[in-house]
Amino acid sequence: MCRILREIESGGVEYIDLQLIHALQIDGRAPLRRIASVLGVSDQMAARRYARLRETAGLRVVGRLNPRPVGQTVWALRLQCVPSASLGLAQALAEREDTRWVQLASGGTEIICHLAVHSDSDRDALLIDRLPSSRRVTSITAHRMLRLFKGGPTTWDGPTAALSREQMDALAPSYPTPHSQAAPVQLTDLDNVLLAALNRDGRASHAALAVEARCHESTVRRRIAHLRTAGALFFVLDVDERLLGDPSGTAIWMSVQPSQLAAAGAVLAGHPEVAYAAATTGRTNLLANVLCSDDESLYVYLSDRIGTLLGVDTVETAPIIRTLKRDGAVARNHSFGIGERR
Repeated sequence: MCRILREIESGGVEYIDLQLIHALQIDGRAPLRRIASVLGVSDQMAARRYARLRETAGLRVVGRLNPRPVGQTVWALRLQCVPSASLGLAQALAEREDTRWVQLASGGTEIICHLAVHSDSDRDALLIDRLPSSRRVTSITAHRMLRLFKGGPTTWDGPTAALSREQMDALAPSYPTPHSQAAPVQLTDLDNVLLAALNRDGRASHAALAVEARCHESTVRRRIAHLRTAGALFFVLDVDERLLGDPSGTAIWMSVQPSQLAAAGAVLAGHPEVAYAAATTGRTNLLANVLCSDDESLYVYLSDRIGTLLGVDTVETAPIIRTLKRDGAVARNHSFGIGERR
């Protein structure tokens, strides 16, 4: 961890930036004044650093729905494509409102796409009607997400673990952590307006949201608090991963014996390299996205961590070469004193 932090700082990112990023990961809507107090810096410095990260690293807070309580199902799609057409298809998928993540993998011959849908007809419109009709797609594998072990509100905290336990506790929101067993929530028209606005800017003020929703500010405040308390709404941090040491992403698809699936998922959730882990349907039933600093680190992770998991029968790896959409937003290019990586 210390080595990673030194590498990040040597690339022009100061430790205070990492602390601010970590603080926003804990609570994306925490007031900058409270964050500044916990970090021991002035309100003005926190505001300047936040503005700088937004401008140069694309940092933004995103309001996200917890799928299960609002009646959504999430699918992970693996599309094998003709290499010359994969980028165009991935870009088309990234423009869809129902996609959350779209990535090119395996040298550009594979697209990995996370899809959130409200109904079977929405799913079938893409999986049965549209994608199979394209000659550019040579095969499709669809995995329905059954249980989330890590991801969403529990994002990757490897190099951004820059706060002490006391600081993290001081910033922790009073709302419960969203989980897949949360009770159903019926969304209202007001909720839909607020959620669309929070997806664009998760730190939008209650006053600005009230103007957009054409209602009183206190109504907006109560409704957001209700959605967070019910576990239907949480906030994630979208930031250019190059800012965090340029880790290389790899999707790992595993076939795990059913009796060991829960235990394997729990172990993965504790690995700092893991950004996302979920049990799925399909020939492989455990999916993980890991972030490692280089090929040697990935090799060690696969041999020493994955290799010791009980019940794992097969493992497939797909190196991510480009992320076109993350957390529901089309990825953008930014410069933060670091080289371009495609």
